[in-house]
Amino acid sequence: MKIRKAGKEDFNRIMVIYAHARKFMAEHGNPNQWGLTNWPPEELIKNDIENELSYVCVNKSETVVGVFYFDKGIDIEPDYIDIEDGEWIGDNEYGVVHRIAADGSEKGIGAFCINWAFEKCGHLRIDTHGDNIVMQNLLKKLGFTRCGTIYVKEDDYPRIAFEKL
Repeated sequence: MKIRKAGKEDFNRIMVIYAHARKFMAEHGNPNQWGLTNWPPEELIKNDIENELSYVCVNKSETVVGVFYFDKGIDIEPDYIDIEDGEWIGDNEYGVVHRIAADGSEKGIGAFCINWAFEKCGHLRIDTHGDNIVMQNLLKKLGFTRCGTIYVKEDDYPRIAFEKL
């Protein structure tokens, strides 16, 4: 597998992957994270691609099997400024991964994408819904530390914040 920036030509495939992810999450006890609002919206994904912040994971046959948002910098995620029931570990530049999803065709896509992002910055923050046990287990397996609770502007559900240095 390899990671590359998403292009406009990947848009339809990306939206298929997000539809698969919504179904997977609902079937695994997490219907509220993306399902109620049909998240993520098409316009947001188009903006991610245009701003070169959307990445795809492709397999050996060059099929797009995963997608995620990645950016890095100082205080790049406004939703991460206020954290409850804990604190962030580091206060330097960090990377953030959002909207990570896979098509389910191969094992290890999520771990591959997250590890790639971590290698790019050495300090990564990510959050997930309290019902997303699959993602929580993956983050723990990859060495992330649970840091507290954050809230996103998209809905009222709290998110569990994780970090790895």
